Amino acid sequence: MIEQELRGALAAALDGLPARQASAAVERLIAHYRGETPTGAPVLRDGADAAAYAAYRMPATFAAASAALDALAERAPDWTPASQLDVGGGTGAAVWAAAQVWDAAPATVVLDWAEPALALGRRLAAGVDALGEAEWRRGSLRGGTAPEWEPADLVTVSYVLGELADEDRRAVVEAAARAARGAVVLVEPGTPDGYLRIREGRDALIAAGLRVLAPCPHDAACPIVAGQDWCHFAVRVARSSLHRRVKGGELPYEDEKFSYVVAVRDVVPGAPSKARIVRKPQLRKGQVLLDLCEDGGLRRRPVTKREGSAYRAARKAVWGAPFPPTHP
Repeated sequence: MIEQELRGALAAALDGLPARQASAAVERLIAHYRGETPTGAPVLRDGADAAAYAAYRMPATFAAASAALDALAERAPDWTPASQLDVGGGTGAAVWAAAQVWDAAPATVVLDWAEPALALGRRLAAGVDALGEAEWRRGSLRGGTAPEWEPADLVTVSYVLGELADEDRRAVVEAAARAARGAVVLVEPGTPDGYLRIREGRDALIAAGLRVLAPCPHDAACPIVAGQDWCHFAVRVARSSLHRRVKGGELPYEDEKFSYVVAVRDVVPGAPSKARIVRKPQLRKGQVLLDLCEDGGLRRRPVTKREGSAYRAARKAVWGAPFPPTHP
C-alpha cells in the first residue's frame, strides 16, 4: 500500500536527525503554517527543515490530497491521468496521493523553489515502483506574471497558495488552468483563510473555462457568506511513532481539516452529484439531519425512517460525501 511505503520512506529519511533540531524546525514551520511568519523566502531552508516538514506535515498533506483526488476519481471513474504537474509540490505528497488513487503515479513533474524539499522528495520516491519516474524541477512561483508550464492531464496545487502574495497566487492558478488538459486540483488548509483562497481559485478556474466537479455540485457562486462560515472537510490521519515524536502528540491519530476544489476541462464526469454534505451528519431518533450544498444553495435536509433506502444511506453518510450517493 502506498501509504505504508510512504511511512517507511519517511522513517528511513529521518533516521539520524537529532530530535532537538527536528523539534526546533517544526516549531518554526508551525508558526508559518498558522500565518505567523513572512513568506518572502523558501519556507524550507535546508535538509533539516525538509526532513522536519516531511515528518510534521507530509502525512496530513498526503491524506488531504488523496481525499481530493478520490473525489475526482469518483466523479470521473472512466478518466485516468497519464501525466501530472505538481506545482509547489515540495516533497511530493500529491504525487504519492495520485499513485494511491490510480494505483500508479502518472508521469510527473514536481515544481518547487526549495531545493532541499525537492532533494528529499527524490530520496523518498527512490525505489518506489508505483511512483514511476518523476522529474523534480526547481522553479519560482513568484513574479506576479502567469508562467508557461508544459501541459499535463492533471495539475495539482496543494498547500502552497498560502505561501504566495496575492498577485503570485492569481498567476499560479491562471497558469495551472492553462496547463491542465484534464483537471486542476487545488488543496489548502481547512481554515477560513484557506477556504477564501480556494474560493478565489474556484472563481478563476471557472472564468478560465473549466467546470467544477467537486466538492461543489454546481458552477454557481458559492452560497456561503464569507466571514460567517467556510467550506472545509476532514480526513483522519494515523500517527506513526515517528510522527508522534516529532509533533509531540500522544493520540494515535489526528484529524486534518482541508478545503479543496476540483475543476475539469475535457473530462467526462460519471453520475451527477446532486448535493454534497458540508457538515458532519447529525443522528437523531428516527432521523438524520444533513447539511447540504446544492444548486439552489445551502439547506438542512431531515431524512426520516419513512424514506427507507434514503434513510439507510443517510445513516451511513459521512461529511464531504455526495448525497444521494452516486453509487451503492
